Amino acid sequence: MDTTTQATAGGLAALDAAVRRDLDIIRYPRKEWTPQLEHKGQRVLDVAIIGAGQGGLATAFALKRTNITNVRIFDRAAKGGEGPWITFSRMITLRTPKYVTGPDLGVPSLTPRSWYEARYGAEAWEKLDKIPREEWQDYLDWYRDILDLPVANDHEFTGVTWEDGLLRLSFRRPDGSTHVHYARKLVLATGIEGCGTWYVPEFIRDSLPRDRYAHTSENIDFAALKGKRIGVLGAGASAFDNAATALEAGAGSVTLCLRRKEIPSINPYRWMENTGFLAYYPALSDDLRWGFMRRIFELNQPPPQDTFWRCRRHETFSFRTGCPWTGTRMDGDEIVVDSPDGEMRFDFVIIGTGFATDLSLRPETASFAPSVALWGERYTPPAECDSAVLKTYPYLGDSYQFLPRRADDPLAPMLANIHNFTFSATPSMGLSGASISGMRFGVERLARGLGRDLYVADGKQHLESLLSYDVPELVSLDPPVA
Repeated sequence: MDTTTQATAGGLAALDAAVRRDLDIIRYPRKEWTPQLEHKGQRVLDVAIIGAGQGGLATAFALKRTNITNVRIFDRAAKGGEGPWITFSRMITLRTPKYVTGPDLGVPSLTPRSWYEARYGAEAWEKLDKIPREEWQDYLDWYRDILDLPVANDHEFTGVTWEDGLLRLSFRRPDGSTHVHYARKLVLATGIEGCGTWYVPEFIRDSLPRDRYAHTSENIDFAALKGKRIGVLGAGASAFDNAATALEAGAGSVTLCLRRKEIPSINPYRWMENTGFLAYYPALSDDLRWGFMRRIFELNQPPPQDTFWRCRRHETFSFRTGCPWTGTRMDGDEIVVDSPDGEMRFDFVIIGTGFATDLSLRPETASFAPSVALWGERYTPPAECDSAVLKTYPYLGDSYQFLPRRADDPLAPMLANIHNFTFSATPSMGLSGASISGMRFGVERLARGLGRDLYVADGKQHLESLLSYDVPELVSLDPPVA
């Protein structure tokens, strides 16, 4: 073991000890309080969390802080492969400032900075611009281990139904076996596409062979694109990330096309990073929330400056503004793209057109999608402020729970116990589980709501516990013998 490795190991060991001490110091109250339930011979979980990425892990920690420990996190990926960071993210660093906090929930020894300094030293932190995405995944892996969070990997969630006042959760394992768990509460922490699907325009899907295009969210063999002509559709950060990755892998040329007249340059996420918005946005009226989100969605999230230069440093990179794709077809072995600028010819195309919100397209939500209230059904904006996109998002309750379209819907009790901690919560709740910037505020709000609902549901039992409480504290009337 060299000197650097020894220093790293020693720093992390000391940090681990500091975390355990900090958590012990602030651990009050010190007893679990939710009653244990059984159903069909199984222990019923108080909270089941789908998704072991940053949002799911932080939610489990927040519940643990409130002594709700009958919790389990399920993720379809193998350990270490949860979330986007080492799968389809192709950014070099996070887009958020390095000083961002969130999963730590205010515990200094759990912050990304404490972990990074323990691993690389304080000087390395001072020199750091933004946290590399692989390092962020390493941090989350450490966070999961030091907090001993209960994650069940290789569990693909296939759906939920309502059974005897409980949520019946179905899972499939890689070997094809199926399993059922019961829970009182369900949290969907399944990321950006958690209530829909990654979007590829229909004309592309209908006209091109499946091996000639890929969405930015998919696995892409960039080495196979060496020397090829690549077309990229999209104006967001992920489109530029994928363009840069293709160029760095030796693509012959990359042409990025966007329908906007200009590349987006204003990042509303930086504006949103203030306590007022992060903490109190959900308390605003519908018309104000709609106004905020319409503007935020209109601006979109631009490529960071370093991502843009990552592309522009290659002479074989070009971009075309005001250039939507209006059609695609194959001409022999070439992909032909039609646009207002005329024809373009490529060998492979990458689609960075985001995602579509549609609850019926996800196994997690398909069984109850027709019952869920959407923004388009709960709020009618002025004609000049309309947004077809915002209308498709679920309209949520005060702790991220789905709400029914009709009060008399038989699934209304089930929906009240399913909490949507995905990106689609944004119009209702602001930045939350799918965003590092708003995670701390969102997680704390979610955990308080989950705990509140559990306590209220068991209120009678808690009263009975008090009425039967007979543990004496005064045990002697005589002074102790010296």
